[in-house]
Amino acid sequence: MNLSNPLYNLLIFTIATVLLYFFLRPVKGWFWLLKNNLKLNEKVIIEDILKQLYTDENSGKQVTINALTRSLKFRDELIINTLKNMSVSELIRLDGDVVRLSPVGWEYALKIVRVHRLWEKYLAEKTGYDKSEWHTRAEMMEHELSHEETNRLAIQLGNPMYDPHGDPIPTLLGKMPEEKGVSLATLPVNTVGRIIHIEDEPEVIYKQILAENIHIGSWIRVMESNNERIVFYAEGEDFKLAPVVAANITVEVFEKDAIQEDDAVRLSSLKANETARILGISKECRGESRRRLLDLGFVKGTPIRIDLVSPLQNPKAYEVKGTSIALRDDQAINILIKKD
Repeated sequence: MNLSNPLYNLLIFTIATVLLYFFLRPVKGWFWLLKNNLKLNEKVIIEDILKQLYTDENSGKQVTINALTRSLKFRDELIINTLKNMSVSELIRLDGDVVRLSPVGWEYALKIVRVHRLWEKYLAEKTGYDKSEWHTRAEMMEHELSHEETNRLAIQLGNPMYDPHGDPIPTLLGKMPEEKGVSLATLPVNTVGRIIHIEDEPEVIYKQILAENIHIGSWIRVMESNNERIVFYAEGEDFKLAPVVAANITVEVFEKDAIQEDDAVRLSSLKANETARILGISKECRGESRRRLLDLGFVKGTPIRIDLVSPLQNPKAYEVKGTSIALRDDQAINILIKKD
């Protein structure tokens, strides 16, 4: 090929110009996208470190560099270099291998926690995402929302004090609502109370709790408690958990003479020949799903019975206010009844 050919030279020049344009064009050029991505990654690492430190320090743990490298999903070298930069910026304090949040870092960490828990509340109340997805989606969004967007979200949600798991949400001024209750794993037999918090980390334990269909807001009575298992009664069922799993459930303990709801059971337990009255809808049912059930007539005091049963026993049609309404069992467990 003749390199002195004007057409060939023009083609090379055109290609080079186009590539240069895509590389350097303002805002969306490859160079700027790469640069912004690197900045975003640095921000994500810093904020993940701050949140991890907040979680551990809030639990009374002393945090080391080695512990952070095990907890976070970044390269060790990247974490260590970021810690050095954070120390210079006075977000953290390094004392040998021990890492602590500075007052500035603590304030920053609270802002991240605020975004995370507000977004979980948003997902629970305003979307149809399954509760198993809330935490992961909130972890992505906590790095995206600005201070102004976070405050608008809080106002939209009515400035909630607690997220859907029962964790307190820091206020605009960084104040933390009171954390109440005690661990289910520590309660003696015959303790009566109400579940007010289910910890969503670690994920493997949270999934075990979800699989058992244990609900926030449920009244419980501890039936057995030892080093091997915790057994409690709630809403017509016995639940058996390993102590390590029960430790992630927080209960508000009631006095012995408190009014109990031992006769409240789930609609899914109703038999074909039984009748009942609706006591309410579980707090575990939120947003559009809750509004739909209320609109269909599943309100307190309403008589209810099974109208039809499918060949596979699921779903079932329930007669409510003269209307037959089909519900799956995973919907019926959210409706509390008292059998006649």
